Amino acid sequence: MTDELQEIQNSGIATLTLNRPESRNALTPEMMAGLKEALPRLAADSAVRVVVLTGAGRAFCAGGDVKRFAAVSSAAQRAAAFEERVHDLRSRMEVSRLLHEMPKPTLAVIPGPAAGAGLSLALACDLRIAAEDAKLTTAFSKVGLSGDFGGSYFLTYLVGAAKARELYFTGRVLLGQEALELGIVSRVTITEDLEQEANRYAAELAALPTLAVGYMKKNLNAALKGSLSDVLDGEAIHMIRTFETEDHKNAAQAFLEKRAPEFSGH
Repeated sequence: MTDELQEIQNSGIATLTLNRPESRNALTPEMMAGLKEALPRLAADSAVRVVVLTGAGRAFCAGGDVKRFAAVSSAAQRAAAFEERVHDLRSRMEVSRLLHEMPKPTLAVIPGPAAGAGLSLALACDLRIAAEDAKLTTAFSKVGLSGDFGGSYFLTYLVGAAKARELYFTGRVLLGQEALELGIVSRVTITEDLEQEANRYAAELAALPTLAVGYMKKNLNAALKGSLSDVLDGEAIHMIRTFETEDHKNAAQAFLEKRAPEFSGH
């Protein structure tokens, strides 16, 4: 872990905070390395039942550090082989896949601007809660770039191809309420209540049957790209596996006893 990425675990909730508030939490290599280390570890930790990604201060993440982009334009950086630069970026972009495929719920808490790769990271999470005055934008067209970290993939599935093209081409800024109406975020609240509402949302997710949710994610992710036959095959395997979980057995007993189930994540 690094000073630029903070981690807290409490009651089954692991919170990762991008911590460069003076730069609106713009991404750095150190921050990305921290995420690449933390996400697989949290995925494997049975005590963690939901992973929250947020930003310090009044921003979620401004995306790439444009000041560093200028430095990258130096002669030394330009001399690096094209393939080497592609490999380096692709390696850092694994963070989006790790969030998307995490076998437990992931929640982005967006207190303020989420731009460029920062928005892509938020979209890689399963769910998003935003302050009503948070500004969301693809931003790439404003700096002459095409986009990274899977934003084009996630946004296309969330809002459809035509709207995704509009938002990418124009870089138009969305406030929280419009993002909610488009289905980009799941919940919106006033800024003053965001922390409380986000904590409540995370607790709801942590109380779910974690193993079953992990298999639900596999099914839903497969539905994005697989055939119906592929999805049915996966659903059958995952359904039988979840029949064997303690959470299912306890929930079935609770149903018979006409009481609400309590899930342990096992």
